[in-house]
Amino acid sequence: MHKAEARPRQHDHPGAAARGAAAASDGGRARLCLAPPGPMESSAGLALEPSLYTVKAIFILDSFGQRLLAKYYNGTFPSLKEQKIFEKNVFNKTHKTDSEIAFLEGLTIVYKSSIDLFLYVVGSANENELMLMLVLNCLFESLNHMLRKNVEKRTLMENMDGAFLMVDEIVDGGVILESDPQQVVQNVNFRVDDSPLSEHSVTQVLQSAKEQIKWSLLK
Repeated sequence: MHKAEARPRQHDHPGAAARGAAAASDGGRARLCLAPPGPMESSAGLALEPSLYTVKAIFILDSFGQRLLAKYYNGTFPSLKEQKIFEKNVFNKTHKTDSEIAFLEGLTIVYKSSIDLFLYVVGSANENELMLMLVLNCLFESLNHMLRKNVEKRTLMENMDGAFLMVDEIVDGGVILESDPQQVVQNVNFRVDDSPLSEHSVTQVLQSAKEQIKWSLLK
């Protein structure tokens, strides 16, 4: 296991910069699909292929390092046991530091805290830190709007269904779909409240979110 290294946020990273955004359609709504970064070079001078799958994981822990919400993508730590061990190691290395970026087990981690919550976004070692920070800030601002500027454990637990929906609006299968918090909130409201969905369809959306919560908290 590689020793974690935390350092202040950088605005330039040896990884490639983001190349722009492409619009994709989802139920008649415009969705943002960020283009993958361009080719990079490893320390050995070998070109690394660009990947559309920018995000490896998103999770939120409480002030004791306990999982409240988690989503892993593309086989990153496939078992629950592996995920919990990784989250514990990340928490131990970050919860007492003032940095925004850490490196652990070959992965890049950006994070921020809010009262008794710690929010994390994880990418590969070669991922552009600014892309990951874009996702983190979008998640935080979306939650900040939904929780009426009370981003803390109590209010998050009371609105966990909406939190899972927001994560799914921002990232799908590791691909960044949306980076505008206002659009994320609008999309979630559209899915649950403002769309001409039947009552049965709304129930299905909420039930799906509840199933994710159940598996996320399963020990």
